[in-house]
Parts: sequence; C-alpha cells; structure tokens
Amino acid sequence: MSAPSPAITSTLFAAKKASTLSFAQLGEKLGRDEVAVAALFYGQARASAEDVTALSQALGVSEETIRAELCDTFPNRGHLTEMPPREPLIYRLYEIVQNYGMAYKAVMNEKFGDGIMSAIAFSTKVEKEVDEQGNAWAIITLRGKWLPFSRF
Repeated sequence: MSAPSPAITSTLFAAKKASTLSFAQLGEKLGRDEVAVAALFYGQARASAEDVTALSQALGVSEETIRAELCDTFPNRGHLTEMPPREPLIYRLYEIVQNYGMAYKAVMNEKFGDGIMSAIAFSTKVEKEVDEQGNAWAIITLRGKWLPFSRF
C-alpha cells in the first residue's frame, strides 16, 4: 500500500499550475535541480529556509504553510507507491532495475570494487534528446558517491 502524499503536495501543484512555471524554472529560482524541486513537492526532500522563501515568492503560497510540512518535519522517502508500482512510468523505471539491475551491479563492482552507490550523497537529472527522426528520448543520469563496504 502506498503512503499518502503530504497535504502540501496538492497545494504546491495547484500553485505551480496557476503560475505556469515548470520544475526547471522553479529550480532556477531555488538554485536547485528540477528533480530536487519535484522531490520537495512530494515531501521527499527537506526544504531550506531559502527554498521556502523562493517557493513562496514564486508560487504565492505562504512561507508558514510550506515551512510546516517541508522544514518542520523530516522527509518521508521511498514509499509513496506500492510495489511493484502500477503507475506506468514509475513501473518502467522499476522494470529497468528488474531487467538490468544485476548487470549494473556487476559492472559497478568490477569498476569500483565491493560496495554500493549512495542515494544520499547523490544527484540526478533528466534531459530530453530528439533524434534525427523527431523521436523524443529520455535521458536520466544517476550520480551517487561510491561507498565501499568496510571489512570488520
């Protein structure tokens, strides 16, 4: 069962729609990546005081409303959807890991040794590429610090 989104989620999405700003444009205003801004909308990242002010100014939502849910509580990460996910795009991301996860692991272990890629010391970005035939391609970059397992 999926966890409910925080109350601020619908407020922020409604304000975003009214403002006609994209996540990329909001990211410019916050000095953050567009994916990081979207994570704020879902309560999956903690907002700084500067984020709160910039979001408030950009979207016309009171600082107190934003601060209450994005600063005064800790983020709730990793369980906003059921497993396996049913939302098609999220399912396709899950499917990529199901199909290629072990291959990623083998290649990463070969290159870096025994360890894991951090999802905490981490950044990501989404880009759009259009080929010669006019087909749109999604490019997702995942950049995580390599954390070697320690011997004990």
